[in-house]
Amino acid sequence: MPTPSAPPTPPLPYTPDYPIRTERLDLRPVTADDFEAIHAYQRRPEVCRYLYWGPLDEDGSRASIATKATRTTLREPGDILQLAAVVRATGELVGDVTFVWTSGEHRQGGIGYVFNPDFAGRGYATEAARALLKLGFEDLRLHRIQAELDGRNTASANLLERLGMRREGHLRENEFLDGEWADEVIYAMLAREWRAAQHTA
Repeated sequence: MPTPSAPPTPPLPYTPDYPIRTERLDLRPVTADDFEAIHAYQRRPEVCRYLYWGPLDEDGSRASIATKATRTTLREPGDILQLAAVVRATGELVGDVTFVWTSGEHRQGGIGYVFNPDFAGRGYATEAARALLKLGFEDLRLHRIQAELDGRNTASANLLERLGMRREGHLRENEFLDGEWADEVIYAMLAREWRAAQHTA
């Protein structure tokens, strides 16, 4: 039997049709005008506890926002989309999300998210992350999407499990964060698992 070929990727460069709309959110490029809303959570120690950066002072947030604002188009593997998550009904920026196109040959991607805890418990992060999975599997036709997190970050693990992602790996003490060794946990989903979930939704 002939070896099945992977489906073609979309023409590059690839820029989503902004804003990416979910039931309640608009995911759109970050701008300098987002400084106050983003710095409000980037400066908080509890937000950065399980991340590789922060807390950030004002200069750090301005630099972060300037970088995020350039990440709106995918041109080659390794490129990143970083988007503000805005509540459509109120215009409030509640967090930002990241999509990484990690491999063209192996059709891999990754997702990440950081949200203001003042808006916790409303499902915004889950809704935004689901939109990133949809972008990866349906628009980019990827085969596999994964997320990595600090092993202590149970809230993020619960979010990924709500999305239907599978816990694939637990790497013990492979990162040195905030003066201590920390575990890393890997979650992932395959395209066929995404499609099956859409049929049963």
